[in-house]
Amino acid sequence: MIYWLTGQPCAGKTVLGNMLKKYLENTKNDKDPNKRYKIYRIDGDDMRELFSNKDYSIKGRVDNVGTAQRIAHYLHNQGKDVIVSLVAPYLDQREDFKTLLGNNIKEIYVHTAEPRERDHWKAIAYIGPQENFINIDTTDDTPEESLQKIIDQI
Repeated sequence: MIYWLTGQPCAGKTVLGNMLKKYLENTKNDKDPNKRYKIYRIDGDDMRELFSNKDYSIKGRVDNVGTAQRIAHYLHNQGKDVIVSLVAPYLDQREDFKTLLGNNIKEIYVHTAEPRERDHWKAIAYIGPQENFINIDTTDDTPEESLQKIIDQI
């Protein structure tokens, strides 16, 4: 399974992704109760550091998301579970990936009404998901409350 946390910068994707990873790794594996889940994490900030992509143009963002999608898809094809926390501002790019993966992806839309973005990380053209997603508004919820909402829906 791929759990894709998307949304505006600084809405809580990384925090929730880390919490979800910890939760899932402490959950017994239904396939083999003697084993724990091993979850792989892909984070947008880590991607930019790893691949030295400091380009926040449309092309730079598309390339960064595309790289994360290829890595997540590769790991998924190897039987691994993956959590991705990445802005991924372009709806068509996310929808194409969801079509490719079918029931093997959960899109989790993390957003807030609070102004938390840093100037150079703004994703002005961000378009939220339209269908088949988990809606997490972190404006008034603690990270623990938001995580519980995710758990309840996955």
